[in-house]
Amino acid sequence: MTTYLLVHGAWHGGQCWERVVPLLASAGHRVLAPSLTGHGDKAHLLSREVGLDTHTDDIVGLITEEDLTDVVLVGHSYAGLVISSAANRVPDRIARLVYLDAMVPEDGESAADVQPMTRVLIDHATKSEPGWRVPPLPELPPPAGLFGVTDPADVAWLRTMLSDQSVRCLQQPVRLDNPAARTIPRTHIHCVVGEPEGIVRRPVPAGERVWELPTGHDCMITMPTELTALLLKLP
Repeated sequence: MTTYLLVHGAWHGGQCWERVVPLLASAGHRVLAPSLTGHGDKAHLLSREVGLDTHTDDIVGLITEEDLTDVVLVGHSYAGLVISSAANRVPDRIARLVYLDAMVPEDGESAADVQPMTRVLIDHATKSEPGWRVPPLPELPPPAGLFGVTDPADVAWLRTMLSDQSVRCLQQPVRLDNPAARTIPRTHIHCVVGEPEGIVRRPVPAGERVWELPTGHDCMITMPTELTALLLKLP
């Protein structure tokens, strides 16, 4: 049995994994898909103080409280920073990191460093009232859609789980100073359809596995079966 810990990206909640969790569980694995502070069932906890460190504490706290080991830690989008930071703190508990169409930071970088277009969102947030809330990205014409989701029913469902993000999440730098974390195997899954203009994807370091899914950014909604198949293929 493998333990999968699925971490959602910005503006989303743990509910976004609802189509993946039962597929992994039916294959005999343990699956956790929590909502980060300020999102999903914890949306009422959103404040200007919530940041990357808060979300790292969420994941590290869950891992230690549940005494999880050999964890496959999956981070979607912004959560690439969260899983990197968590692995830096408890590398002995992580078996593999999976960057799911995710930001992949270096030590000292923030989301704005990894994905420069994020600076536009920060500027808009800081210049508006109350000065710290970043609303979800707008729906775009197909194939970009709403985070890559274009089916009307799925778009409607996705809207029910989206909430504002604290600007601090995009500004706080990640600390990656634990050499043990660099020994954790990494896999990258890229969603290659409907990528919005301005998105920058960094080259993947040599030796790290890369898979592609022919779908938009929120592949856990648009291709849950195919995504699950890739996760089950991990060594």
